[in-house]
Amino acid sequence: MSEPTGTPVPKTEGLGVAEERVKIGSDPLALPTKGQLRLYRTVRVALLGVSKLWFRVEVHGREHVPDGEAFILAPVHRSNIDFLLSLWAMDNTRMRYLAKDTLWKGAWGKLWSALGAIPVHRGTPDRDALKTCIGVIKNGEPLVIFPEGTRQQGPEVQPLFDGPAYVQGRTGARIVPVGIGGSQTAMPKGAKFIKPHKVVLVVGEPLEPPRKGDSGRVPRSAVRDQTLRLHTVLQDLFDEAQQRAGTPNSH
Repeated sequence: MSEPTGTPVPKTEGLGVAEERVKIGSDPLALPTKGQLRLYRTVRVALLGVSKLWFRVEVHGREHVPDGEAFILAPVHRSNIDFLLSLWAMDNTRMRYLAKDTLWKGAWGKLWSALGAIPVHRGTPDRDALKTCIGVIKNGEPLVIFPEGTRQQGPEVQPLFDGPAYVQGRTGARIVPVGIGGSQTAMPKGAKFIKPHKVVLVVGEPLEPPRKGDSGRVPRSAVRDQTLRLHTVLQDLFDEAQQRAGTPNSH
């Protein structure tokens, strides 16, 4: 069962992710090659086609996604398929997203990099990953951060990490909150197989960045306030998405 409701205390600055750090061969800030973009778009089309048939995906509020600018997509996280489902909120632009760095241990590392993944060291607030996220936004690429960190369970959005608000404060990028309903039923935590089930994404209005302080930076208190605001918005979007997916939340 999730933690009690009420005003959540934001988790410490970071991305919410101790293991031995894995060395990544490629530069995560390198712009994609033409071949990588072709691969990404091919994989994207295939995944969207399969998920449309398997999950009968609906997207509401797609018009809230900024066009022609970098932004931070911040979805709730209840299933491993949420990475795939986040594609439905995006256009054909390659999205960047965080993935545990242990995925780069084998031969698949180059594939994850080509598909836009950013390695994050699990177990501690990864400042290198935060710097990469900031660089990604400054490169003009959209970024996906699950503010709850790892997959969660239950109807309540868990206390959020400050990562999205921190990156926003350093870049000025807008945060786009997304509720995903039905994904936990389709593939709950620990499940080995995916069940066909209706999935609904509800995209909220972008959250504008807080004002900078006299120092020229967004104060830590403003970052935490933004995290609390994001939590409230995400809970409403998650409730609506669950209702539309036929799996209403019960707090």
